[in-house]
Amino acid sequence: MTSESWLMRRLRGGLPRVQAITRPWSIEASAEEHRHVVHAPAKRVVVCGDDPLAHRLIAELIEQYGVQVTAIMPSVRRRHGPEIAQLLADHGGRVVEADKPDIEAFQKADLGSADALALVKQDDIGNLDAALQAQEIHPGLRLVIRMFNLRLGQRVKRNFADVRVLSDAQMAAPAFVSEALGEVAPVHVRVAGRTLFVARRSEVRADDVVCGLASTAGDGEPDLLPGDQERADLVLAVATGERATTVLSRDDRGELPRRNHGRLRRWWRRQRHRPFATVRSLISRKLWVTALLLVGLLAAGTAIIAYHRHISWWNAAYVTLLSELVGASPDLQAHWLEKLVTTLLSLVSIALIPVITAAVVDAVVKARLAIALGRLREPLSDHVVVVGLGNVGTRVMHSFVDLGVPVVVIDRNDNARGAQAARERNVPFIVGDASNVETLRAASVDTCRALVVVSTDDQANLEAAIEGQELNPDLRVILRLFDGGFADRVQRAFGITASRSVSYLAAPAFAAALLEREVIGTIPVDRRVLLLAEAPVIAASELDGRPVAVAQDVGEVRVLSVTTDGGRQTVWAPPPTYVLRADDLLTVVTTRTGLGNLLAQTGGTVDGSR
Repeated sequence: MTSESWLMRRLRGGLPRVQAITRPWSIEASAEEHRHVVHAPAKRVVVCGDDPLAHRLIAELIEQYGVQVTAIMPSVRRRHGPEIAQLLADHGGRVVEADKPDIEAFQKADLGSADALALVKQDDIGNLDAALQAQEIHPGLRLVIRMFNLRLGQRVKRNFADVRVLSDAQMAAPAFVSEALGEVAPVHVRVAGRTLFVARRSEVRADDVVCGLASTAGDGEPDLLPGDQERADLVLAVATGERATTVLSRDDRGELPRRNHGRLRRWWRRQRHRPFATVRSLISRKLWVTALLLVGLLAAGTAIIAYHRHISWWNAAYVTLLSELVGASPDLQAHWLEKLVTTLLSLVSIALIPVITAAVVDAVVKARLAIALGRLREPLSDHVVVVGLGNVGTRVMHSFVDLGVPVVVIDRNDNARGAQAARERNVPFIVGDASNVETLRAASVDTCRALVVVSTDDQANLEAAIEGQELNPDLRVILRLFDGGFADRVQRAFGITASRSVSYLAAPAFAAALLEREVIGTIPVDRRVLLLAEAPVIAASELDGRPVAVAQDVGEVRVLSVTTDGGRQTVWAPPPTYVLRADDLLTVVTTRTGLGNLLAQTGGTVDGSR
């Protein structure tokens, strides 16, 4: 049977065409109108952690999917414990207080009857140890483990029957990098033999566009998955290998930009614009002022001697340097003013030599410290400064280095998680408080292209961002904040370029993984996120024997492809009349609410029933 005849038979399906909904949808409207669909009999999930990701994940599970949650945390009085405890109390959940998730804590949480376990503490080894103990209690349990070291995570997966290893830092880093560079987030995903990527509609050919993702025009919130696909300026496109030669912007001479210049070329270019910048960075401001004052006195004394002796400037300088500075014999017949100048010059000579010595010593010590600690050996320009070398900051740093973008990192802890990685990759590392102006100056924030502040302390992040703007009013500032409403207000009030929440970007993927749905990618759009996911059609479900239009009727869902016939056939951009059958696999781009609604229709309800 030819593929055309097979496709036509599926399209004919015998069912009337279902008209897709064209009115715009919002998250709030969809959640409210389809609450009866999404909130099927709930799964019970255990979440271990009390940090922002744990907080956001629990809220996601409860509010978007109606999941019953039990939380294990050290205390309900520290970190995000009070907010999590209140959220669970309002929705019939439980809290188990334990110093660490172990067998005793799992037994108190009744892990044996749970459907899934999320281990989301920022502790790779601790999470792995807890997963091994959980497996002893419930061997077939669905596990979702947060790990920074994904190489380690992939190696240990074989030890578990059902596990997903995810990195919130890896998910969030592209959003911070793209905002710093003023580009679209570098999201790429492989689907059914094709590589899909996110781009601006103007950057790709119309034939390569798979789906419109969002309309970002205007000052308000972006319109995700608009009914009119042509309005979407942010699109998902298929990679054909032709984009690189047509999309790259060119400079004023029509040449393609170069990111990787040799070190000598970059150094020479900086010297032409700031010839004494390197020397100034190695000698403190006080020594500079003192030295300049003494040199000024020498120059003034030379001028006076030249005037009163009626000799040339060269001869006066000669007399000053060889006689007065080294140690002149007093001349009692000299004019009183000359005597005064000679005396002053003698005093200047006594002070100048120690100052020169101190300047040399100061420069040598600073240079050695810079080399030992990886700090700036010379001022930079057009670079990116990253504040915070935790999980996210380390990922962001690696991304900039891989892209060939000069980067400087700041952290108040000399032994931060990414400190060793920064040294290994020869990234300048400033140890200090980023809310201190001198620390920012040491990182050349006044000449950088962007400041990315991603530490875990919201207050410190905001202070560093404001100080950075004071030094460089035109600076692109990308700020990490937990609370979305507060971030929006800060962005408007202080003119912050963008603010992002790591937990907000990562929580949807963690929640979907707990519910045994395959999320194959996340697409950050401003402070919101879209999911690329796969959902199988279960026999006798709502979509079995119905057209694709029904799947998109739930709102906030776009069906990219349907894989059928045991994975041997993939139909891209299926028309609304295409009839779905049991065991078909839908690949969709969707919001969190849309995914929950779709699962209910495909038969993959949140309680796992079929």
